[in-house]
Amino acid sequence: MTLSRMHPLVFLLVAIWSPAVTLAGTAHIAVAANFSGPMKTLALQFEQATGHTLTISTGATGKFYAQIKHGAPFDVLLAADDVTPSRLLREGDAVLTTTYAIGRLVLWSERTGLIDGSDAVLRANRFQRLAIANPKLAPYGAAAMEVLDRLKLTPRIKFKMVMGENIAQTYQFVASGNAELGLVALSQVMVDGRFVGGSAWLVPSSLHTPIRQDAALLKHGENNPAARALFDYLKTPAAALTIIRSYGYER
Repeated sequence: MTLSRMHPLVFLLVAIWSPAVTLAGTAHIAVAANFSGPMKTLALQFEQATGHTLTISTGATGKFYAQIKHGAPFDVLLAADDVTPSRLLREGDAVLTTTYAIGRLVLWSERTGLIDGSDAVLRANRFQRLAIANPKLAPYGAAAMEVLDRLKLTPRIKFKMVMGENIAQTYQFVASGNAELGLVALSQVMVDGRFVGGSAWLVPSSLHTPIRQDAALLKHGENNPAARALFDYLKTPAAALTIIRSYGYER
């Protein structure tokens, strides 16, 4: 059917919907492991609101940096720190950065009652294994080491530490019982403002450098409408207040 012979109502519908279809796109997003939970919720709402599609990879921020430098076709990086996005911007691999969340660290055990809401279990050394993320790859691991150093506990418990490649693996060590305790991201054990189970101590943010998490619009995604739309969406009240904060992040 040619446009000249198309029914007026059909022509109107085409005029309304064609731009949306034309503009809809797909973006490949690299997401720090600590943010995988909220990202699933964000992605669903973002896709429903915009018509764009997101392909999501999760992992350690340090590994994503190396992959991006070697040409990995990511459009946006949601890092677990602010250093990596700034570095990518400085090196010409990113065009924009913004802070999307400030993370919190929590000492968590799958066992109810093991942690009494304080650092007492650490000080008493009443455990066999403490899981942390690799501090060389994961910002949450670096923060965990800061906490242990400031509490002057590192020399006593360093031989009990097991390291996950990223914060997701660290959480699995604890959830599976392979480690009684773990310094993990609050977002991994909190949904809608409540702990999902076990026992915990919310680590005071004064014990470590703020875990400022920045997003980077990467050079590969500079002209990708889906990537730019997500970058903007992260700063909206719907994302920042309703979803991100419900997982225990600050903004």
